[in-house]
Amino acid sequence: MDEVLRLSHVSKTFPGVRALEDISFDVKRGEVHCLCGENGAGKSTLIKILSGAYQPDDGGKIYFDGREVSLTPNSALKMGIHTIYQEHIVFNDLSITENIFTGSEITRWGLQQRRQMRQQAESVLRYLKSDLSPEIKMRHLTSGQQKIVEIAKALLFKSNVIILDEPTASFSSKEIDTVLEIVRTVRQNGIGVIYISHHLDEVFEIGDRATVLRDGRKVSVHPITGLTKSTLIKDMVGRDPSTFYEREHVARGKVALEVRNVTGNGVRNVSFDVHRGEVLGIAGMVGSGRSELMEVLFGGAPIVHGDILIDGKKVRHASPKAAIRNKMCFITEDRQNTGLFLDKSIADNVAVANMVNTSEIIVKPSDDLATGEKYLKLLNIKAPTARTKVLNLSGGNQQKVVLGKWFNTGGEIFIFDEPSRGVDVGSKQEIYKVMVDLLKQGKAILMVSSDMPEVISMSDRVIVFKQGQIAGELTGEDITEEAILTLSIGDQKE
Repeated sequence: MDEVLRLSHVSKTFPGVRALEDISFDVKRGEVHCLCGENGAGKSTLIKILSGAYQPDDGGKIYFDGREVSLTPNSALKMGIHTIYQEHIVFNDLSITENIFTGSEITRWGLQQRRQMRQQAESVLRYLKSDLSPEIKMRHLTSGQQKIVEIAKALLFKSNVIILDEPTASFSSKEIDTVLEIVRTVRQNGIGVIYISHHLDEVFEIGDRATVLRDGRKVSVHPITGLTKSTLIKDMVGRDPSTFYEREHVARGKVALEVRNVTGNGVRNVSFDVHRGEVLGIAGMVGSGRSELMEVLFGGAPIVHGDILIDGKKVRHASPKAAIRNKMCFITEDRQNTGLFLDKSIADNVAVANMVNTSEIIVKPSDDLATGEKYLKLLNIKAPTARTKVLNLSGGNQQKVVLGKWFNTGGEIFIFDEPSRGVDVGSKQEIYKVMVDLLKQGKAILMVSSDMPEVISMSDRVIVFKQGQIAGELTGEDITEEAILTLSIGDQKE
């Protein structure tokens, strides 16, 4: 097989973060090259370089058909490099035909040739063994059918490489089978496919080669023939022990939160307890249902079935306000968009969540400022005054403002969703210390994290999610990277 696309010694650095280091990678015509690795291994950065969205650091080279090239999103498309991301990029109110030809309409004398476009759309759909009508609007399609349309668009225009980023996340088994069959069809057409998936069954079913990334570095490249899941998992999890944090453990108290057969927002029949004085780690791959469950628990998404109990009493969180009144706190994954008002002061941000617990109609700025100054000192927020706008703070200090906001509510149960994402090592250590201090006060913590050392270092117990359900629970010495990954991606079979 001929090599169509190659990276040579490519690195990518963002401020304070080395996302990729000295990566060489290639894909051949008519092969499926699978890219494997944990969350945060560097897969997304790599495909953004391949699609022209990111430029590599100086020294790295990209070759297309043996020629050195500089990729931009536009030049990548002209070369026939199409990237299909996990999130659908579609126009719901337009038809399949209109979605396929958006930006590339066939015209004659200024008029769109709708019949010709419809015929071509129908032809490529039939090539993919799909019986979808080109006239159906996208909003009426399932997630799997929308993915077929995105692949059809890539095929209809010149394609040499198709990059599929987690194409089957949250799909039904039938939809997964359909997508895999389409990938086989694409491969038979001589197109190179780069396939990113945390579902190892798919990797072994359709892959020709697998490259493993870990912490931004290439660990191994394997032909699929003769490769075992255990070998692949071991390549994905090896890590320097110095990356793990040593935390102080606290005596476990009474059950603070009980979740009983909860269903809703994409999760099904989930049950677990969280005790005072413990961190319950919530692990699993992106899209496994971790954050979706937290939204249900905090009233951000409706519960369809099941019960939530706080200190033994059933509660019904119809809204986040109700959850706050029941002493729950939610440190969200996206602090800048959902955790903070960036153009407001530290004082304003610290005060805002507790407004649901007060009956005062008139807000006293002096009281808010005093509260802001209190948490400025308590959390060692690096700012001259609580009047400082949050947008002028570092990521780590912004996260501390989020913590101050929730401490001010007098909460008892804390949900930390990716608590240290985007903060430096020093701030990480400070956040971990704050979490341990909460445990000493008898608080309970649920911690959702994609950072494996964080999960292992900080958790007393870990429950692992897969496809909206709990795949298993780990305690003590059983909390290892290999055990977590094995539960996350399915049974380990040779």
